[in-house]
Parts: sequence; C-alpha cells; structure tokens
Amino acid sequence: MRSLEGLSDRFLGEIAGQPDAMRRAAASLVDQRDELERIREASEAARTIVFTGMGGSYDACYPAVNDLAARGVAALLVDAAEVLHFRRPILNARTLAVVVSQSGESAEIVRLVNELAKQRTRPFVVALTNGTNNDLARRADIELDTWAGPESGPSSMTFAASMTTLSGLARLLAGDSVETAVDRTRTAAEGAARSAERLLDDPEALAVELEAWHGGRDVIVLLGRGPARAATELGALVLKESGVMAESVEAGLFRHGPLELAGPGMSAIVMATEPETRRLDLGLAADLVDAGAAVMVVTPDGEAPKGARAVATGYLDRALMSAVGVIPTQLLAWRLAGARGRTPGAYLRASKVTTRE
Repeated sequence: MRSLEGLSDRFLGEIAGQPDAMRRAAASLVDQRDELERIREASEAARTIVFTGMGGSYDACYPAVNDLAARGVAALLVDAAEVLHFRRPILNARTLAVVVSQSGESAEIVRLVNELAKQRTRPFVVALTNGTNNDLARRADIELDTWAGPESGPSSMTFAASMTTLSGLARLLAGDSVETAVDRTRTAAEGAARSAERLLDDPEALAVELEAWHGGRDVIVLLGRGPARAATELGALVLKESGVMAESVEAGLFRHGPLELAGPGMSAIVMATEPETRRLDLGLAADLVDAGAAVMVVTPDGEAPKGARAVATGYLDRALMSAVGVIPTQLLAWRLAGARGRTPGAYLRASKVTTRE
C-alpha cells in the first residue's frame, strides 16, 4: 500500500488509513477486557439492548443490531434525537444502552446522557467513543475506546474503528466469552484490513475511474439491506458532506416508488453483500442497468449484471463487510468534492462535531 504521506490531502489520507484503524480497534479490545467482562455481566440482567448514535456513529451500528437480532437477542437501533425527545422511557433499569459517538460531544448525545442521569431508574450505559476525554464517556457506566486516532474530515477511520469495536461487543452480547469475542474480532479485522488495502492500493486512480463511471449524473442512490445498510447510509452521508446530493434507500423499499427515478440520469451503488438477499439485490441492479442507469455492484466475489461496474470485497466477516464495501463511495465523494471546487473533507456549513440540535 502507498505511504499515507504521499497522498494529496488529509481526507484521502484518512480514507486510506482505515485498514490500520480497524487493526487498532481490534487490538484495543485486548486492553479493555475488564470493561468487556463488566458489560457481559450487565447484559445478563437486560431485557433489551438499545443502540443509539447520530450520523456515521449511528450507521456503524447496523451490523451489530442485525447480528444480535438474528441470534434471538432483542436489540433496537434508534437515533439519539428520537430517543431523547420521543422514546426515552424505553431506556430503563432493564435496558443496556450502547451509545456510539466519535467525539462523545454531539449535542443530542450529551443531552441524552445528562437526562438519563436524572432518571430514578436508568439503563446501564456503554459508551463507545474515539478517546475517553469527553462528556459521554464521563457519564457512562463503561467506556470503550475505539483507538481510531485523529480525524478531521467526514467519517472514515472512526467509522471503520467503531464497526470493529461494535463487532466484538455484539459477539459478547450474543453470548461469547470475552476471550472468544476478542480473538474472533481480531481475526475478522485483519481479514477486512487486508481487503481494504487491496482496494486502496492506488486510491487516486480508483477515484478517477469512479468519477468516470458516475459521469456527472444528477441522481445518486445507494441501495442495500440488513447489515449492508451501514455502507449505504454512511456512503450517502459522506457524499452529502462532500457537496453531492445522494440518498440511501433500503433496497426492498426502492421498488415501492423510488424506482420511478431510474434512468440515464441516475447512478446507483448496490451493496449486494448479504447472502439472504443477494439474488434480489442483483436482480434490482439488473433492472437498473436495463433502465439506463449507471450501476455499481459491490459483492464479495465481484459478481454483477452485464453492464454494471463490479467491485469485489472478498469474503469477509459480515460484521465488517460494510467497512470495506463503503470505500469506493468514499473515494467517489473525495473525487467529486474536488471536481466541484470544494476542498475535499472540508465543511462549509456543518462541522465535524455537531454541538447544536
């Protein structure tokens, strides 16, 4: 892989830094085994596990919640603003709340944990942040540090690191021992990191190819199901943060109306990485090709309908598939930002940490 120092700007360097961010996050679990054991003990008394966050931190939770639900564990994913204003009573003494925030200082997150501290019966709060010197970590019962490292642009390293930590946490909450959860996460993270490095071998060249594939079309949609929604939701967010209008739609819902947008003015990124719905997603991709859209399909093995651009991630632990599958979208966002005269990774109206509701 190319040296990060040789890349053209900080945002691209952060995208290229994701493989090592996954490795760091997996390694951090070894040093946080005592915290994991306390979480395991607390989960035994919980009826419900609620995952919450905002933005990329929220998106990173999709695989963990899906994995737990598939194992029969009652797990919910609700964004922190909804929990704060409308659903806070579900966070009670029989709830284990996993609160994910890169900074630990986002407005809704800080207000939520402050309100929970006032409750007579409150949930057991697990904070997952990049570093622990923040309001969320200080208010939580247990804090887990992802070791993502400094990041100034749209979520990349923090997303990959959060997904890695969450994959270990999900294994623990599903019943694995601490040692098993840590060992399996380290193995999965190394496999995902190597696949990410293959995609990032020449990130600038790949970004140029993706810009040509996109062709300046007006509509960008990202389609996925289940755990793959982590990649589509985060991808759409990063595109929008780069000044490009994009929308993530659950692939099943896309046929219920949004399909009318399909045509030569659309580019579609289809995450067909989940075995349960692979054929359905490839069928949707084929229909979009037939409608004249530019279609990119992300699969483990590179299978794609004729006329679509294929991206192969390799066969990975599904908990981390989205951390690799989102990379082409991140590179496209980086390239399109520059093409539109923006400084890639720089915010004009938003900010890295959202401190106002």
